[in-house]
Amino acid sequence: MKSFISLGVLAVALAAASPACAQSAAPAPATAAQADAFVAASEKELADFSVFGNQVAWINNTYITDDTDAVNARVGTQGTEMGVRMATGAARFVGTPGLSPDTTRKLNLLRNQLTLAAPQTPGAAAELNTITTRLQSAYGKGKGMLKGQPINGSDIEAAMGTDRTPAELQEMWTSWHTQVGAPMRNDYARMVEIANQGAKELGYADTGAMWRSGYDMTPEQFAALTDRLWGEVKPLYDQLHCYTRAKLNQKYGDGVQKPTGPIRADLLGNMWAQEWGNIYDLVAPPGAGDLGYDTGALLVAKGYDPLKMVHAGVNFYSSLGYAEPPRPSGSARSLPSRATAM
Repeated sequence: MKSFISLGVLAVALAAASPACAQSAAPAPATAAQADAFVAASEKELADFSVFGNQVAWINNTYITDDTDAVNARVGTQGTEMGVRMATGAARFVGTPGLSPDTTRKLNLLRNQLTLAAPQTPGAAAELNTITTRLQSAYGKGKGMLKGQPINGSDIEAAMGTDRTPAELQEMWTSWHTQVGAPMRNDYARMVEIANQGAKELGYADTGAMWRSGYDMTPEQFAALTDRLWGEVKPLYDQLHCYTRAKLNQKYGDGVQKPTGPIRADLLGNMWAQEWGNIYDLVAPPGAGDLGYDTGALLVAKGYDPLKMVHAGVNFYSSLGYAEPPRPSGSARSLPSRATAM
């Protein structure tokens, strides 16, 4: 009987004590010192991982095979999971009193370092990285057509800047978007769906809001600023669009470019119609003078080859105070020119 009573008393005592225990288990407020330690540990982990992660990505980008896709997706998954963990950890210190400006900025960078966030659902990061690797490889391996022959993306990009035959421009544009772009649709939609879920877990409305939050202002302020700036340049853009359309109409005629309405995208000298500099010779006003200079020709005249250009890039970053990486020698640790054979 004594044993029964003792157990009953113990049960009542534990039940009565449980609210106090729950209160005492609440996490203590974060401190500035803890934030400093978190940042230091995150920086070291990121530095250690980024070297290996970039080596894997370089191999995959340079030698696109099913095996390098798989390895890159696996390592990318680890990077995404690490980034989500750090972003979540950094959020704990938002508003912590006594943070130094450096620590505050680094915490914000950790919260916004991810281009695509994955939710913490098991398998989500792996699926996201498998999709992004597959999309990247499909783009790298993709081919369009020119004069009935297969042509890769970088060669299409170069050809569209100089080709002035409307049928060939249409062939390159249409074949690339049909053979490379369209098959990516389902993967791209799923990628956006996963990334938006991940962004919401980090406290953002969606991935776009996460991206817009990385500019020392709220996503709403960034959107308002962008709208204001667009409103200021839109009258100039409208005039440039009208002028360019008229010049292309003069060059090609109504059957190719109508005098009103949209500009035919493949006539603009760029695979994505995002910049029009390659058709300056077609649209420059009479008497505009020299079309400028060719950077490539100037580099060749100065004795630059691909390897020397890599060295120049290294010199630039080391001049800013960055540690100088091992300099590439031939193709020992680099591939400054496109590989001609596997």
